[in-house]
Amino acid sequence: MTMLDRMRRHKGWLKWSLALVVLTFVVFYIPDFLTTSTGAAPTEVLASVEGEAITVGAFTRRYNAQVNAYRNAYGGQINDELLKQLGIDRQILQQLVDEEAMVAESRKQGLTVSDIEIRERILALPGFQENGQFVGEVRYRQILQFQNPPMTTAEFEANLRRALQIEKLRTALTGWMSVSDEDVAAEYRRRNEKVKLDVVPITAEAFRSQVSVTDAELAPYFEKTKETYRVGEKRRANYAVIDVDQIRETVAVAEAGINSFYQQNLAQYQTPAQVRASHILLKTEGKDEAAVQALAEDVLKKAKAPNADFAALATQYSEDDSNSAIGGDLDYFGRGRMVPEFEQAAFSMKSGETSDLVKTAFGFHIIKVVDSQPDTTRPLTEVRAEIEDQLKWQGAQAEAERVAKSLEATIKTPADLERMAKERNIPLVETGLFLETEPVGALGQQPDIAQRIFSSQEGEVTPALRVASGWVFATLTGKQDAYVPTLDDVKATVREDLAQEKAAELAKVRATAVAADLKGARDFEAAVKRAGLEITTTDLIARGSAIPDLGISEAVDAAAFALPQGGISDAVVTPSGTAIVRVVERVDVTAGEIAAGRDELRDELVNQRRDRFFGAYMQKAKETLTINIRQDMLARIVGS
Repeated sequence: MTMLDRMRRHKGWLKWSLALVVLTFVVFYIPDFLTTSTGAAPTEVLASVEGEAITVGAFTRRYNAQVNAYRNAYGGQINDELLKQLGIDRQILQQLVDEEAMVAESRKQGLTVSDIEIRERILALPGFQENGQFVGEVRYRQILQFQNPPMTTAEFEANLRRALQIEKLRTALTGWMSVSDEDVAAEYRRRNEKVKLDVVPITAEAFRSQVSVTDAELAPYFEKTKETYRVGEKRRANYAVIDVDQIRETVAVAEAGINSFYQQNLAQYQTPAQVRASHILLKTEGKDEAAVQALAEDVLKKAKAPNADFAALATQYSEDDSNSAIGGDLDYFGRGRMVPEFEQAAFSMKSGETSDLVKTAFGFHIIKVVDSQPDTTRPLTEVRAEIEDQLKWQGAQAEAERVAKSLEATIKTPADLERMAKERNIPLVETGLFLETEPVGALGQQPDIAQRIFSSQEGEVTPALRVASGWVFATLTGKQDAYVPTLDDVKATVREDLAQEKAAELAKVRATAVAADLKGARDFEAAVKRAGLEITTTDLIARGSAIPDLGISEAVDAAAFALPQGGISDAVVTPSGTAIVRVVERVDVTAGEIAAGRDELRDELVNQRRDRFFGAYMQKAKETLTINIRQDMLARIVGS
């Protein structure tokens, strides 16, 4: 981590690790951006486990935290459409349900966390320590107040109690597990051994032109492999959509509503004050502080001299490796991003000013403010159109849901569905036949709707189901049982498959013969050339690495890592053909390397084993718990 990262994270965010499985508790909060646009109150229940509620507010905090983390990591590559495709909303909700299920199971097991245990963990958390000591009660509360929004000690300690309960459950169930020295050593070798290979690929494609398939060969081949051509069950359905966009055209938004929304969500339209600054840092850690201060004062005089080149001084003197090479430039930052002393100095200065010495836990800073931007608020006139559009969308979403839910009671048969569609002038659309894994007609990929249709009987109508465009009612209208097609139906595919199999067999025969020649050759490269083949040489690679022309191949790995340096393999069959490999160089691991990495790897392997066991245990435990999830509410919150 760079010095700048440490400065920005030293106070602004509280983090700790509790070594949990399935989830990591994120006990910091950010504003509920989602709740402002959903019409759902933060206290509304989104899901429950054994009667314990998971609220909209809890979901949106976790959702926003995760989305922010993705956007910080991937920037513009992460957009709303991609988030929907990845199903981040469902993953987050499932995390919260799993978390609540773990807490419920821990209670069933009679596990509790005492106030003394809470206190001991707080005292041990790095976020509450300075110089190895607890920061004290006042500072503890201040750190929690720096969260956005502020946290009370009660809120923090309630979250911590839940985390420790889950930690106790996992320890009680998996604490006995271990990994032997032999298993650790074997895994260390598997991960760290490397080989450099000469690869001689003999692909099936190279023999494709030499292969022909007669009609007489097709029938016996098809008879032997016909199950691979089986077509799964298909179904067809009719559906009608309560379309949000159509309803949106009828929604009117009152001026008072726009004004009210603007006032209630003013923070969305505000840009907090920022400064752009450069600094020179002289570190004090492990040094004579008086000597460092004396040097800093000398540099300060140079920085404040007329026509001083601050960037050149930062490059020469600053010990902040993350930015000294660029003249100490820290770019723009807002409040809460730097440690208090640094922030107070930077935000009290005007553009072009240079500070006196500023002492922080990192050392002595000299700060120069390059630019200062005040708080700004976009006026209502500027954002009125987007607010109106947002409120129309909210209103349309709510009205579409209301209409769909009210119609559920009256739509019980296909005739009811047809009547409703006619009365409301809604198209009744036929999907055509589709597999359960295929798109549901023009609705596209809809796993939930497909599952409903494939589990229903003719004459039934689904309840209102949420889709991107609104709410859908669907009814099964026909089905086609799974079947094995006739040879005539798939003759072209069967012919190509048999041709590929023949070509692969020729490649194997050729590779077997070549491998025998290469093993007896005095000059490997010359022998390959005489065979009319080419060599591709890899870098040093570990198991699981992609190999040119072959991709990732467990068969090649197994052959290569079993050979000594200079060894030549037999013909190795891969999905793309056959290959022969020679080990040009082999890097084995030493007993000393295994010993040095043993403890860290053992911890990882033990945790993996415990994770698998605990995950399987909780999957079974959840079957005994009462879990309710409001998918309709989730769809409304994320607008999907």
